[in-house]
Amino acid sequence: MLKGIPGLGALGDMAGMMKKAQEMQTKMAEMQEQLANTVVLGESGAGLVKARVTAKGEVTGLDIDPSILVASEKEVVEDLIVAAIRDAQSRGAQRMADEMRKMTDALGLPADMKLPF
Repeated sequence: MLKGIPGLGALGDMAGMMKKAQEMQTKMAEMQEQLANTVVLGESGAGLVKARVTAKGEVTGLDIDPSILVASEKEVVEDLIVAAIRDAQSRGAQRMADEMRKMTDALGLPADMKLPF
């Protein structure tokens, strides 16, 4: 139970909870900004295609080894691009989950609590 302001009983507890909620909201906003600026790298084809994605899933760049840019291999290249983007997005989602876990731990919340994010 959160300790509130002495002498106010349940109102003190409510004030303490409101303060915690405001702290959590501030930390979530900071984390969202940090994740929007955190870039992860995904790859496919043993590194022939690399995708850069923010931890929030926005694709920011793509590197394709020129050796695979052959007209007859168009479908393979397309598949490698999609695979690299999916890999990067998966890594970004994992980074986001890790950061959420750290935040809930720091706030003393249950590890399986789903926050609106």
